[in-house]
Amino acid sequence: MTDLGPPKRYQEIKAKYPEILEAYEKLSSATKKAGPLDEKTVALIKLGISIGARAEGATHSAVRKALKAGATPEEIRHAVFLSTTTIGFPNMMAALSWADDILEKTAE
Repeated sequence: MTDLGPPKRYQEIKAKYPEILEAYEKLSSATKKAGPLDEKTVALIKLGISIGARAEGATHSAVRKALKAGATPEEIRHAVFLSTTTIGFPNMMAALSWADDILEKTAE
């Protein structure tokens, strides 16, 4: 599986504005530690939130993080399919294409 790591744009912003990204990363860490959910569950929830927000970049990131947390491609696609009855079939299909952008790269 290919390690995709943070996107180039994220790395550029982190290099140019380290204080902002440091604060963002601390907030992210604090929210993940605020409750009992394990890393994989958190990643799948964040995937659902990203899909519901129709945020392509966040969906890409959530898929990468879900894979890193141990989610399988089948679990990730299942999470995407669950969005169908909430946000509609066309939106789910868009989200599935965003997830597959990452899943197909990691299958190489």
